[in-house]
Amino acid sequence: MAMAVVALLGLFLGTYLTLYKFGYIGTLSCGTGGCEQVQTSRWSMLFGLPIATWGMGFYAAVLVLSVVGIQPRFEDSRTLSNALLAMTGWGVVFTAWLTYLEGNVIHAWCRWCLGSAAIVVVLLVLAVWDRVQLGRVGAD
Repeated sequence: MAMAVVALLGLFLGTYLTLYKFGYIGTLSCGTGGCEQVQTSRWSMLFGLPIATWGMGFYAAVLVLSVVGIQPRFEDSRTLSNALLAMTGWGVVFTAWLTYLEGNVIHAWCRWCLGSAAIVVVLLVLAVWDRVQLGRVGAD
């Protein structure tokens, strides 16, 4: 359940940044000015979509799998646990790359992006914890 709540927070954050990128929000509440610099950089798009939109998709997928995972039928599923572990692991790798770009290429820090990075790390920790717990139970 904790993973679903954390993924929902990430989904809200991704939605906020996507709405900004598509022009529905005039300025970002950031406090540093770095958010707009990051969000308007050439690195803010991937395959024609804003990075924030990809983040929304990631968080939505983790949310769905997390909600499925709390159903009695799937609560001991190693396959589902492994899928969440793989997704969140990939999320951390991708986020690390984006964070590298912020600091070393764009030379600006977006507080919202750093918040998203923290959420992705928390999701990975929860996925690892879930997988370890399942290893003790033994199922699937």
